[in-house]
Amino acid sequence: MSAQGSAAAPVLSPEQGRAVIDPASYAQWDGLLDLFDTLREEAPVARVESPDGIHPPFWLVSRYDDVMRISKDNATFLNNPQTVVFSLTEGIEFAKSLTGGSPHLVASLVTFDAPIHMKYRRLTQEWFMPKNLRGVEDEIRTLAQATVQRLVEAGPEADFVKLVSAPYPLHVVMQILGVPEEDEARMLMLTQQMFGGQDEELSGSGMAAMTPDQITQLVAGAVKDFEAYFARLTAEKRADPTGDVASIIANATIDGEPLNDRDMMGYYIILAAAGHDTTSASTAGAMLALARDPEQFARVRADRSLLPGIVEEAIRWTSPVQHFMRTAAEGTEVGGQAIAKGDWLMINYVAANHDPAQFEDPRRFDAARSPNRHLAFGAGAHQCLGLHLARLEMRILFEALLDRIDSVELAGEPARAKSTFVGGLKTLPLRFAAR
Repeated sequence: MSAQGSAAAPVLSPEQGRAVIDPASYAQWDGLLDLFDTLREEAPVARVESPDGIHPPFWLVSRYDDVMRISKDNATFLNNPQTVVFSLTEGIEFAKSLTGGSPHLVASLVTFDAPIHMKYRRLTQEWFMPKNLRGVEDEIRTLAQATVQRLVEAGPEADFVKLVSAPYPLHVVMQILGVPEEDEARMLMLTQQMFGGQDEELSGSGMAAMTPDQITQLVAGAVKDFEAYFARLTAEKRADPTGDVASIIANATIDGEPLNDRDMMGYYIILAAAGHDTTSASTAGAMLALARDPEQFARVRADRSLLPGIVEEAIRWTSPVQHFMRTAAEGTEVGGQAIAKGDWLMINYVAANHDPAQFEDPRRFDAARSPNRHLAFGAGAHQCLGLHLARLEMRILFEALLDRIDSVELAGEPARAKSTFVGGLKTLPLRFAAR
């Protein structure tokens, strides 16, 4: 680390800077957490520069309090001007060539700022509130029980990700959206290409090293396929609207006008893709922690009042959405560092959710952790729209699991996805005793 640039602005060493943006770093979890521990102490707000210009410079923000403040201040820190997900320069320019100048391949709630953001959010916000979700709770429970039954039948060893944590939240979200079950495999594949494009196994590319424009092209292809699918679904839901979320989006208006095609497709995509991949990661993370800790597993089995704590701790501990980017709307200060108008900032949720100033012994998975004011759902106006659904479906799934599984342990080495954005386990081999 050096004090290049302005006298007071620490700049990460090339090695540290690469680690922050390297998808492989997020697959090697403990080493990444070690780096963030160092940075929170020595340079909680630091410049990440690229001597060869492979990415624009940005500020890495790693302390909980600073990430919380930026998340809540949506007037000073904007989503739209630059891409909200870190990308290399070549990838950003390729995205602009596909969108007519926008750095966002998908126009969605996460790329909108006020006042348009809240207008779009209100379209479905009420649907995702707890009182409305009670109407789908029985359907979710049926899906959870069927998922656990498949796991039991595959035992006594199975890959939990493949059989449970990937398909279950996908079933839930697709049912809510009104997507037929026979199309779910396609939705999963497209999601993995969008969020796992940096991982050769998840993307299906088979290429261990893809260039930025190759990754962007893969993601753009998935977006195009999503759009084609949801264009057909829109026509169906306009002709025959039902009570699902897809019908709301297809027939929605903003300021008296129907949604334009790009914004409508972006709405579908963010709900379809982000709505299940993140919950999948948290679910697998919880099971990994319980497989490593038989005493905690037995304690939760005996005391179901700990289930909400398991859910909340899993979401913090895994931090599936690993970062977002923000752009400073004006000159300001963060963590003692002067931030200029137009500066790009990475708010890193992995670092914030493992900040010992906020969470005692943060690497320990503790179902009884209280308080647990994690930032995995974000905060402020952009807090995750589906947070109540995620909590509900995870709680119901673990109720079903604990009813059927008496003990669980690792049957091999788990593997994490190579991804800087949405991450988590891609394999979790378990050995279990079921009833």
